[in-house]
Amino acid sequence: MSGPVSAAEEYRLLIADVYELAGTSRRTSEALAADAGQTVARWHTLSVFSADPMTVADGARRLGLARQSVQRVVRDLLAEGLLTSSPNPDHRTAPLIGTTARGAAVLAELVERSDADRRARLAAGGLTGAELRAARLTLRAVLDTLR
Repeated sequence: MSGPVSAAEEYRLLIADVYELAGTSRRTSEALAADAGQTVARWHTLSVFSADPMTVADGARRLGLARQSVQRVVRDLLAEGLLTSSPNPDHRTAPLIGTTARGAAVLAELVERSDADRRARLAAGGLTGAELRAARLTLRAVLDTLR
């Protein structure tokens, strides 16, 4: 007969589940992106630069990636006309990167495909918005505690 499970053990199990969820989500997102002629790296890059123009270094920080890897994707998206580069008044060698109208349309298509896929999968699994919100609030509380 075992005793109660410790908070530390439950935390380790939660993190393992979060990693598995992230991996599964990444794999399904790769398939959705491929159907739209994109990759998840391109999707994430379009997304991070879609709100407000920022430098590649700022975008890399937001994505939690190395600047060089984001720079490669940005270069490709600039060449395809999905991102735009404009002078940065605060730093002459680090331009501000933003999405073009075409880039915003590609991102909107990816989000639409993803939302439809997720809605179908969540409905098939019987998960409700309220359940997902409760899970998210719990994860946010764990994040706040660890900070």
